[in-house]
Amino acid sequence: MQYQNTEAFAKEMDEKDPLRSFRDKFLFPEVNGQQAIYFCGNSLGLQPKSAISYIQEEMDRWARMAVDGHFHGESPWYSIRKKSKPMLANILGTKEHEVVAMNNLSSNLHFLMVSFYQPTHKKFKVLTEAGSFPSDIYMLETQVKFHGYKPEEAIIEISPREGEHTLRTEDILSAIEENKNELALVMMAGLQYYTGQVFDIRKITEAGHAAGAQVGFDLAHAAGNIPLKLHDWDVDFATWCSYKYMNSGPGNISGIFVNERHANNPDLPRFAGWWGHDEEERFKMEKGFKPMYGADGWQLSNTNVLALAAHQASLDIFEEAGMEKLRQKSELLTGYLEFLIESISGDSGILEIITPKSPKERGCQLSLLVHKGGKAVFDELYAHGIVGDWRHPNVIRIAPAPLYNSFEDVYKFAQRLELALKKFA
Repeated sequence: MQYQNTEAFAKEMDEKDPLRSFRDKFLFPEVNGQQAIYFCGNSLGLQPKSAISYIQEEMDRWARMAVDGHFHGESPWYSIRKKSKPMLANILGTKEHEVVAMNNLSSNLHFLMVSFYQPTHKKFKVLTEAGSFPSDIYMLETQVKFHGYKPEEAIIEISPREGEHTLRTEDILSAIEENKNELALVMMAGLQYYTGQVFDIRKITEAGHAAGAQVGFDLAHAAGNIPLKLHDWDVDFATWCSYKYMNSGPGNISGIFVNERHANNPDLPRFAGWWGHDEEERFKMEKGFKPMYGADGWQLSNTNVLALAAHQASLDIFEEAGMEKLRQKSELLTGYLEFLIESISGDSGILEIITPKSPKERGCQLSLLVHKGGKAVFDELYAHGIVGDWRHPNVIRIAPAPLYNSFEDVYKFAQRLELALKKFA
């Protein structure tokens, strides 16, 4: 693709975009009285216009049927989780029984580590990337402490080489090999939140298994963003949130993946709740937990119906658009963003893209390291209606989402970025 730094080119790309109509399915916020140019889907996705009607449908069902809504009507609440499974399977690259929407990300990761982090005196260490999202670090710290280990002894953090911003796959694989005799778990992000780097999930999983470790991923920034094939890659477990690229509302429902290899393993420990119990016997109210087959057996509480309704509104849009087409557009949008930024900054050294250059190693997001005037540049962008994300100490994250962002959005951002750099950098 030969990009051009002109408004006419951006508009031409939008005219050719087969997904251009999906933009109209979302609500855009206003900043200083004008519609925002929104590049913050990596933090909170936009609201689908249809979300309110999906939620209202369940509110109406509640009003009309009350408790009978659990077992009667078109979509009884007792089994409403099943509706989202085909869409989640398409987005995550799984079988339907390997995924279920439930809880939130941090809770899910703790519950999954109950099952998949089983340290022994010999094999007790956990490998992760340095600089991972704080919640992941807190969870790992408390998990190893719960088992009686010190974080500084049990957690292995892999850092980029000196002078580099991202991890090399060979360094991750080497670290797994070097620690294989003590390694119990590899638990990393699928896509690094700060740099935007996509990790090679398949190779990491293969190496982890060869070392005799379980392998899981936090896919908060990957789900709905990049192509995933969790089943084919033989990942043990994963979890994600639905409020970033999956546009399901602030703090909304998460989901889990459990590989079918573990679907019916009675020896695998877990914390149980009655919604994970065999649904054919659930209302017998008897002792003795019998988990449902697959990921459903990790459920605890009954489904948050209103949360799942908002989630379904977005999932239906994903199903209509298709992950393959979304990925194609995403690579073009992010490539155009990269081209314009490099056209603006050149070799000035003021601004540096720390996200990998290869499309296979990144998703929607580019992380811009601003060496001078970073926060002032970010604030100037926001004052002119551009919503990105600031990360201490000097990174601006910009994430053009293919469902609702346009090439003209990217062009307008670049024009405003050039003015802000001249003003403050």
